[in-house]
Amino acid sequence: MLQNKFNIPAGAYISALQRNRVDYVVTVPDWVQLALHCQLQAGVEGIELVQCCNEDQAVCVAAGLSIGGKNPVLIVQNQGIYGCVNSIRALGLDAQQPLVFMVGQFGREFSNFGKSPNLSRRNTVRYLEPVLDALDVRHWCLEDESDLPKIDQAFSYAQRTSRPTALIVGAPTGWL
Repeated sequence: MLQNKFNIPAGAYISALQRNRVDYVVTVPDWVQLALHCQLQAGVEGIELVQCCNEDQAVCVAAGLSIGGKNPVLIVQNQGIYGCVNSIRALGLDAQQPLVFMVGQFGREFSNFGKSPNLSRRNTVRYLEPVLDALDVRHWCLEDESDLPKIDQAFSYAQRTSRPTALIVGAPTGWL
């Protein structure tokens, strides 16, 4: 299998999550991050996987874990963010929970990899950053392995400010 320049291996994501002391992954499974989901389902020491039926439930579970002293990350896709805007507002912004989202850019065209998602022909891709901006949720784009330090920045920012952040996973996760 050819390794795409515009993806990050699942193992590299797991190392970054472990480095940031993530102990729970709360998710509504996302096709873009399928390789990461498969590795998490197989079991990763120190990380519990919690699968939810929708993104509102995932935000509520992650907020509860955070209030309880745990360090969760939410893994969803772009369409899911649109469905849980009110939960992000209520629990992330108003209740000041440091929620970190990994958001798969479902529907992104291969020809758009390495370019601004705002140039995509697909609304679900193009609207993500403006929606996060409107919510005042700081975000970082993850395109290749050189972007991995942005994961540390997102967790640090979320903890320091008690605000939600988003890591936008721009291409399907690699299987390594």
